[in-house]
Amino acid sequence: MPPGQARPAAGSSILNSASELRRQPVPLPGILSPLAALPSLGALVEQLGTESLLVLAAYVALAGAYLVVVPLALFWWMNRRWMVMGKLERTAVYGLVFLFFPGLILFAPFLNLRMAGQGDL
Repeated sequence: MPPGQARPAAGSSILNSASELRRQPVPLPGILSPLAALPSLGALVEQLGTESLLVLAAYVALAGAYLVVVPLALFWWMNRRWMVMGKLERTAVYGLVFLFFPGLILFAPFLNLRMAGQGDL
């Protein structure tokens, strides 16, 4: 308690309102201490405005489609049609693989596209 400040009466709380609780800084250990100066997400949303949030949402949607949705659909299509593709379809798929390569690389370690084989002979 700072010098010169009266002690609270017995039975009363030290923090009188929730606003006092929000004003107290949260100490962060060591390397995370510069993060305490960053604004909160709510303050950032208030600062940006609706147009900026719409642009940000559009970027997130396009990035999600480019890195997740289309590559997964392409993996599914290749796995389903690999043995029966014609030359034009195969050329188109190769072009899509080139176009969506970053997303395909993200999922490549987790997906198995090996052929099923002929079973036990």
